[in-house]
Order: sequence, then C-alpha cells, then structure tokens
Amino acid sequence: MTRTTARLPHLAGTLLAGVLVLAGCGEDGSDAAASGPTSSGAASASASDSADTEHNDADIAFASGMVPHHEGAIEMAQLAPSRAADPRVLELASRIEAAQGPEIDTLNGWLAEWGEADTGGMDHGGMDSGGMDHGGMDSSGMDMAALTNATGAEFDRLFLQQMIAHHRGAVEMAESELAEGRDSDALASAETIRDTQVGEIAEMEQLLTELGG
Repeated sequence: MTRTTARLPHLAGTLLAGVLVLAGCGEDGSDAAASGPTSSGAASASASDSADTEHNDADIAFASGMVPHHEGAIEMAQLAPSRAADPRVLELASRIEAAQGPEIDTLNGWLAEWGEADTGGMDHGGMDSGGMDHGGMDSSGMDMAALTNATGAEFDRLFLQQMIAHHRGAVEMAESELAEGRDSDALASAETIRDTQVGEIAEMEQLLTELGG
C-alpha cells in the first residue's frame, strides 16, 4: 500500500468532522435567529401592556372628583322615597342610586390601585369635586337643606332642578376626562357617565316641564 492510499481514510474522517461542525454552527445560528423575534415580540407586548395601564393627572382628577360628586347624587336620591310625590321621580332617584353606587366602588378601586386612595374630594387641576354644602346650594347645584325640608310636588320640582344642575357638572367632568385622560378604563367610564347623564338630563327636563317646573 502506498503512503497516499494509507492517508485517504484519515483525510475522509477529517473532512467528515469538518462538515459536522459546520452543520452544527448553522443550526445554532438558525435557532438564534428563530428565537430573536420571539424575544422581541414578548418585549413589545410587555411594553404595550404597560402603556395600556398608564394613567395621568386627568385620570386621577376624574376619579377623585367623581366619587364625592356621585356621593352627593346618591344622598339626594335617598331623600326621594320619603318625600317624592310623582312615581317617575321616585323611579329616577332609584335608578340613579343603583347606577352610581357601583361606579363609586370602581372609581375608588382605581384610586387605590394608583396610590391615590386618600385624594377623594380633592381638586386636581381645577376640577370641581362637587363637594356638598348643607348650608345652601353649592357649585354642583345641590341644596340639601331645601330638599330635606320639601315634600310632595315641591320636592319633585326641587329634586329635578337640582339633579339637572348636578348632572351637568358630572357631564363636564366626564368631558374633561375624555379630552385629557389616558387610562383606557377611566376613559370608558367617562364616556358611559356622560352618555347616561346627558340622557337623564333630557328626561328630567321633560318631566320638570310636565310638572310645571
């Protein structure tokens, strides 16, 4: 056997080892390339989720202002069962209380989540929180003393007049949130409050006209 012939198996083995090494490198590169977009996609999804949960000062102002505003409306509504004469006024008051109670819980939940649980009723950015003044009509249209002392048809008219003014304040607050807010849940709540209360304002204005108010 010649020297060249003897070296052929050795050369073949060396070439085969080289091919295997190159194949392994190619697979590693493919794996890395395949895993790259997945990691990037996960990071993008995480960033998107974070953006969806961001809130700003307008969101805080909306929630912290709407809580006492809703509480005022509920306080007014709770006077109706013992004072209202017209069943439509009584039904409206019951509907307002049923809708706004759960909304208060939701708003307070957001404030707690945002670390703002102790700011209820505070004025953020000039938003009127609708605080109550039992000594006379306040900026939200409430005069609890007059309502408490009224009964029958007089109560019905006062209730409608004051609740219309009160609802208008809530609509303004909701529109401010829609214009300046960021949190998607707060924006959806503001839209619901605005649409519901605009409808109730029209309903109350019609009823007030029918009652001679």
